[in-house]
Amino acid sequence: MENLALIESFSEFKDDKLIDRVTLMAILEDVFRNALKKKFGSDDNFDIIINPDKGDLEIWRNRIVVADDEVEDENQEISLSEARKIEPDFEVGEDVSEEVKLIDLGRRSILALRQNLISKIHEHDNTTIYKQFKDLIGEIYTAEVHHIRHKAVILLDDEGNEIILPKDKQIPSDFFRKGENVRGIIEGVELKGNKPMIVMSRTAPEFLEKLFEQEIPEVFDGLITVKKVVRIPGEKAKVAVDSYDDRIDPVGACVGMKGSRIHGIVRELGNENIDVINYTSNPQLFISRALSPAKVSLVTLNDETMHAEVLLRPEEVSKAIGKGGFNIRLAGQLTGYEIDVLREGVEEDVELTEFSDEIEQWIIDEFKRIGLDTAKSVLDNDIEDLIKRTDLEEETILEIVRILKEEFED
Repeated sequence: MENLALIESFSEFKDDKLIDRVTLMAILEDVFRNALKKKFGSDDNFDIIINPDKGDLEIWRNRIVVADDEVEDENQEISLSEARKIEPDFEVGEDVSEEVKLIDLGRRSILALRQNLISKIHEHDNTTIYKQFKDLIGEIYTAEVHHIRHKAVILLDDEGNEIILPKDKQIPSDFFRKGENVRGIIEGVELKGNKPMIVMSRTAPEFLEKLFEQEIPEVFDGLITVKKVVRIPGEKAKVAVDSYDDRIDPVGACVGMKGSRIHGIVRELGNENIDVINYTSNPQLFISRALSPAKVSLVTLNDETMHAEVLLRPEEVSKAIGKGGFNIRLAGQLTGYEIDVLREGVEEDVELTEFSDEIEQWIIDEFKRIGLDTAKSVLDNDIEDLIKRTDLEEETILEIVRILKEEFED
C-alpha cells in the first residue's frame, strides 16, 4: 500500500495532462528504473511489476545467496544470514527475491522521482503535440490571440498549445486584438529542444486554397478543383479553377451571385482582390484569361524558354499590367510563362535593355518589375504615376524619360 499511495500522488499529473493510465505506468517504470540504477548501480536484477488497473506497481530485487564472508556485490548478492532473516530455510546458491518499498529509497530520491516524472510526461506531451500538428500541416486552424509582439503574434488553441504567427506570415493589413480568433494554415512544426514550435501562415497560397474548400461547397465536394493559386498577400490573387462536369460553371460557382460566395474570403484576406479564372490546358488561352481584365489580341509562345509575347490594344495595356505590375506578375506565376506586352499598332519601339550603356541595370529591372520593358511603355505613363509605382526618385525618372525621348527624336 505504501507504493500505491505514492503512485496515486504521482497520478495527479494524469488528469492535468490527459495522459492515459497505461502510458503513465510505462513512464513510471522508466523513471523507477533510472532511480534504481542511480541507487544500486544497476537495474538488471530488478523486476518491476505494474498493474495499470489498480494503478499500483511492485519492485523486486533478485540476489544470489552466498556465504557470509563472500559478499562482493551487495546489489547482486546477499549473505546467508541476511537471507535467512527473510526465510529461515534459504541455502547458499539459491535466489532470493525481496520487495523494495519506495519509501526505502529515501525522501530525496522520491522528490527526484517526482521531478523526473514531470519531465517525462512533458516530453511525452510534446511528442504527441508534435505528431498531432505534423498531420495538420497545410490545414486551416483557428486559435486565439494571446500575446502581440513586434515580430510575431502568439496564439493559443483550446488545448493551450502555443502557435506562432510571424510578422512575415501576416497579411500587411492584419490588425489583431488580444482575445480574438485568428485563422490561418499550419505551415510547419519542429522540435526546438523538446518543445514543439508550431508556425501559422496567412500569406501562403495554400491558405487561400483551403478557404475555397471551406467556403465553397462544390470545391469541398470535389465538383470543382482548384488547379493553382498565386498571391501577393493583401493586394491581389489569381485562382485557376476547373470542373469535370460541363453543367457546372466553376468561376460562377466560386464567385456566387454578385460576389456573395467569395466576399467572405476577400474579407478574411484584408480585401485582397481575387480573380477567379477558368483553367485550360491551352497555354495561349490560359495566358489570355490570366491577364484578365485586359482583352488580349494575340499570344505568341516560345515553349523552350517559357516566354510569351502578348499583343494588346494600347488602352488594354495598363489593365494587363495592373496596379504596381501585380496583374502581369501574377499571370506569369499562374501560367508559368514570362510575359512581355506588345502594343498593337505601334511599329517602332525599343527594348529598355538596348539602353544598358546609358541606364543602369537595376533601374531597367525596376521598370520591368511593374511590367514596363520597352521605351514607349515607359513614355506612355505620366511622371507622377511612375514615381508612385516604382522606387525611383523623380530626378532619376526625368533623366530616363529624357534619354528615351531622344531615341525617338533622333
